[in-house]
Amino acid sequence: MTDMSPSKELREKVRKLEKELGILKDSQLSCCGVTLAQCHVLVEIGRAGRISLSELASLLNLENSSMSRTVDKLVTKGMVKRDVDPTDRRYLVISLTRRGEEIYRKIEESMNLFFEKIYFALLVEKRKEVLESLNLLLLSVEKVRKSEDIGLKNREFL
Repeated sequence: MTDMSPSKELREKVRKLEKELGILKDSQLSCCGVTLAQCHVLVEIGRAGRISLSELASLLNLENSSMSRTVDKLVTKGMVKRDVDPTDRRYLVISLTRRGEEIYRKIEESMNLFFEKIYFALLVEKRKEVLESLNLLLLSVEKVRKSEDIGLKNREFL
């Protein structure tokens, strides 16, 4: 690529990384026969144990309506169940069924193995640096997203 600004180079590197990791989206290895969106939902529910729809939507940065449709499909597939929250009967909590637990464990095992291979393919002396750089990048992305969310909310009142 010719004389590219650092921000454009960042964009290209992230785009290429997304593309390379995109191979995971249809892979039986990574998501055990569910869509990528369903895979993310199963992992978040599995890690939380029990979670509300709004908490799940917030974790995945999605609208409640989109999250509800994804959860509905997982309920239909017998992977997720909804129960009345024992502490507040006005709310529903989402958890994994036995089948959902099995798929969650398979996803976690396959993804842990995949990323372990990537990690150990890094030069030993660069591993810590790569993790620190990814953390900085993630913090910057979160900061920009939050500031844009605040900007959008403020414009709603104009």
